[in-house]
Formats: sequence, C-alpha cells, structure tokens
Amino acid sequence: MEVKETTRETALQGKTEVLIAIAAATAANCIPCFEHLYEKAVTSGITMDEIRRASEIAGLVKSGAHAAISGSIDELIGPMEDRGPAAVKTASGCRCR
Repeated sequence: MEVKETTRETALQGKTEVLIAIAAATAANCIPCFEHLYEKAVTSGITMDEIRRASEIAGLVKSGAHAAISGSIDELIGPMEDRGPAAVKTASGCRCR
C-alpha cells in the first residue's frame, strides 16, 4: 500500500517531529544537529522542559543500548577487567580516531 505524501507529512505534526529529531540528535551525539533543532524548537514554542525531557529519554535509550552491547562484548571476549591493563586504560578515555 502506498502512503500518500500528505498522510506522511501529517502523521506526526510539528512539535512531535522536532522533539523526535532532538532525541535522535542527542542519541547520535550530533551537536550541530542538536543546535539547529534547538533553535527550531524554541521558535516553534517548544518549552525547555520538553526539550530536556526528549534529550533525557534519548540518553536513557542510548544507555540501555550501551549496556546491551557491553554485555554482548563481555560474553564474547570476557569482562573488561579480564582483558589486561591496556584494555582498561583505553576504555577509560575516548581514543576514537
């Protein structure tokens, strides 16, 4: 079944779409996206409490996902403390390249 363009555009309206996008930007750690969406939210009448709550929910989801992947990694290669001092040191700070 093909969704009509007008249905897709009105399925989630203004405020809801912006709050979902803010949550996605938060979960993705995308500061430029968050800043852009923050301005859009403010000009759309979204309150600071609503923005904060959307970001908090995203953080909870992201934390849950991180806990799940960490558990899977531990099952596959053992807990972090069993991987030696170099692994623990690397995990304590960001060493992304």
